Amino acid sequence: MSKTAKMIIPLVIGIVVAICPTPEGLSTDAQYFFAIFLGLVAALVLEPIPGPLLGLISVMLVAGFGLIGETAKASRSWALSGFSSGTVWLIFAAFMFALGYKKSGLGKRIALILIKLFGKTSLGLGYAVAFADLLLSPFIPSNTARSGGTIFPIAVNIPELFDSTPDNNPEKIGSYISWVALATTCVTSSMFLTALAPNILAIALVEKGTGILINWNQWFTSLAMITIPLFLAVPLITYLIYPPEQKHSPEAPIWADKELKKIGKITQKEFFMLGLGFLAVLMWVFSDLIGINGTISAIIILCLLILTNVFTWEDVISNKGAFHVFIFVATLVTMAGGLKKVGFLKWISGLVAGNLTGMEPLSVAITLLVLFFVFHYFFASITAHTVALLPLFLGISLQLLPTEMIQPLAMLLVGSLGFMGVLTPYTTGPAQIWYGAGYIRSATWWKLGAIFGAIYLASIIILAYSIL
Repeated sequence: MSKTAKMIIPLVIGIVVAICPTPEGLSTDAQYFFAIFLGLVAALVLEPIPGPLLGLISVMLVAGFGLIGETAKASRSWALSGFSSGTVWLIFAAFMFALGYKKSGLGKRIALILIKLFGKTSLGLGYAVAFADLLLSPFIPSNTARSGGTIFPIAVNIPELFDSTPDNNPEKIGSYISWVALATTCVTSSMFLTALAPNILAIALVEKGTGILINWNQWFTSLAMITIPLFLAVPLITYLIYPPEQKHSPEAPIWADKELKKIGKITQKEFFMLGLGFLAVLMWVFSDLIGINGTISAIIILCLLILTNVFTWEDVISNKGAFHVFIFVATLVTMAGGLKKVGFLKWISGLVAGNLTGMEPLSVAITLLVLFFVFHYFFASITAHTVALLPLFLGISLQLLPTEMIQPLAMLLVGSLGFMGVLTPYTTGPAQIWYGAGYIRSATWWKLGAIFGAIYLASIIILAYSIL
């Protein structure tokens, strides 16, 4: 497809939606906003121009036409709101951590150790990355901090050692490692109550809305039937669906051992990086105890990395990849938040509730689960999704379902939050980071997101039939 066609198709989609008759109960501004949002999604799939520029154009169109905010000042405040998001800054810090692991040499050392232990096959490396995430997931309630701040800076060094970079042989092994890391962290985020911050928020909303209390053990045991098999299957499924070009490398562990001997003993910079990386994990794990937000912890560590000369300020301001992702994520967070602000989400959710009246209880429950999952295409934050939709869906279930179905349905709704991050390049912090690494093309990412999203959703539905 030509670049011109890729430019025209999103424009046509947006214009067609905008000129359609405005549905009853939806404001004209909300319809126009949704038209721009849908055009943005289409453009992100086709990628005629860089993603950050697409995001900026979309935000400026909304603000320029005054679709959000009654004054120019209000439009400006909305347009810049994504740049103040804690998640956006945490993602930026994660890219700086990756730079620290690379500049210090620690990332290369750890990557070589992983290759020495598991590097005979690409599948083995996939499982090494997956289990690294699993070990951290019960203790770090931010999958962005876990996958982006800890796993990504190390794992991103592995493909480079096999001469696989975003610009050179990305599918040799880099794209496989990237997708396994993202798809795995989405599973572990649903596996444990403490593996994802919105999980904790979600159980508070469930208790407030229904009086049902969900504890850590209940969460784990209720979902283990699907989370454990999915976790074990993700590297293999990825290997079959999106295989790396280099599948076997029996000489790799021998080579890695020789390289480890060449680089010698750990250096002072590596010690600093190791210590500060460990400190970051501790601050994320005990964030509630010490009273420091995870994003602030990441920025503190970033400053310390500069002060200890692991890397320089010049390295920070010249990191194009970090700023590319920073602008991309900030604009997507802004656009997704705008859907709620203009009333589109409230309108479409009300439409759903009205159409479910009179259906069989089990059909209602399954429909709510599917819609709750699929609606995440409209969000760039699982937290925003939880706040906007969970109370609404719980309210609908209280109206339409018998009492005995409320608790298991609530468990399934909150348990799906981690899974849904796999859908698009923007629907969770780790996705934004791994997509920003550049190993997987935009169209391929959306395709994989749809496939794995369908697998995860099907697993939730199967579990629903067994417990509802």
